[in-house]
Amino acid sequence: MNSNSFYTFHFLLLLQLWGILCINRPPNFVVILTDDQDITLGGLIPLEKTNSIIKKDGTEFINMFVTTPLCCPSRASILTGKYARNHQVRNNSVSGNCNSLYWQNNHEDKTFITHFKKKGYSTFYAGKYLNQYGKNEVGGVKHIPSGWDNWVGLVGNSRYYNYTLSINGRKVEHGSDPQKDYLTNVILEHSLDFVNQQNGSSPFFMFVSPPSPHAPFTPFPQYKNKFSNLSAPRTPNFGINGGMRKHWLLRETPKILPPSVIESIDDVFRNRWRTLLSVDDMVHEVYVNLKRKKLLENTYIFFTSDNGFHLGQFSLPWDKRQLYEFDVRVPLLVRGPAVEKGIEIKHPVLNIDLAPTFLELANIPIPEDVDGESFAPYLKKSKGKPSNRTSFIIEHQGESTNKPIPGCPQYKAGEVHTCEINCICEDSWNNTYICVRQLSDKENLISCVFKDRELEQNTCSIQKVKNPKKRLKQKALGRNRFFKTKENVPNKWGSK
Repeated sequence: MNSNSFYTFHFLLLLQLWGILCINRPPNFVVILTDDQDITLGGLIPLEKTNSIIKKDGTEFINMFVTTPLCCPSRASILTGKYARNHQVRNNSVSGNCNSLYWQNNHEDKTFITHFKKKGYSTFYAGKYLNQYGKNEVGGVKHIPSGWDNWVGLVGNSRYYNYTLSINGRKVEHGSDPQKDYLTNVILEHSLDFVNQQNGSSPFFMFVSPPSPHAPFTPFPQYKNKFSNLSAPRTPNFGINGGMRKHWLLRETPKILPPSVIESIDDVFRNRWRTLLSVDDMVHEVYVNLKRKKLLENTYIFFTSDNGFHLGQFSLPWDKRQLYEFDVRVPLLVRGPAVEKGIEIKHPVLNIDLAPTFLELANIPIPEDVDGESFAPYLKKSKGKPSNRTSFIIEHQGESTNKPIPGCPQYKAGEVHTCEINCICEDSWNNTYICVRQLSDKENLISCVFKDRELEQNTCSIQKVKNPKKRLKQKALGRNRFFKTKENVPNKWGSK
């Protein structure tokens, strides 16, 4: 062998060895979880950079659903991979187990991130966690959930100014200076600090949860005049009462929304999009820094939301909690190692699927008590068996206040909740439901059971479900108010 052949041989050998090392390196993860971002009302449209970075160079799941359309239960489902009935976080209150001691003692030490920590991952969380995080009665700011090395947790619910953070257990208060305190940008600064500390010696998992586009819908000053000529989408069910075919709450809304409420809805719509522009900047800056650090090619980036949102549908001004597509569909974009680029996946996926997917992509065993199913095979076209799911559960436990609603004498104590605009209420005790959503190339419908005195009062009880459609019919059909309707929603079961 001459000298040139010798060096060529060894050079090719080194390249091969380097390729094997790269393939076997554990991947990094960046998860961006927005707050109340819809997909059916155009929630992804303002995110031009995000669409270019993740959607264009990755995969979009066009049938991504949350199993509970409310912040805290949905976030608990993302962390555990379980339906709300199995982690028992019912609503956004401590009494509903939102960051309660029950949650901390029974589920928080088993979330997906604890498994990553055991495998040597460096972990980071910044932003909103659970709505009651940091409250004194549940441990205050010193409480750091298991599995997170670097913790920048928002105390309480989403806001943009005048908030408190727990930075690794230390209380840090912020004011109202846009240059120093705008929460989305503060989260970004902490995130970039974490990224810049990474040198490739160990894998990392970064979870970022900005407040956008949640109330109070406060945009960063440079974006406050964007989208001024836009209005909220006038869907077929915009500004009209639900009618007799809908459950009680939707029959109580105005037959036609007053112009003043519609004007407020349009203003909320514009400000929601404006707040998302700061998230778009965040995605771009994280991407640029991952690329600069030569970490991008081995990093999965997930972009999704905890629940959807409505803006005037069925004369409900703005909120979530309903079983309809606007509240239960959310965006899901993914890019990363071996992820196909520029494609859409029609297969229905859920928020409870995120945890097992993260684990499978990292080659970490998935716990047996997880309800969700990994969609990793759809991302990488691996030899793993893809899920054949065509039905799943959507559930919500309605709330009511035990005090009369000021200015709304038509409602009794114990009936309704969240009645902030013209006595139009967004929730009620009998807005408690469990639904089976069916979606395939042959079916696109939803079947629901409500807890309601209009027929026999009987709370539907379904245990951990492997076949939710069968169990629902066995346990509940005919005992509560039951609707089985083909909803007037777009069938996003595409041809791909």
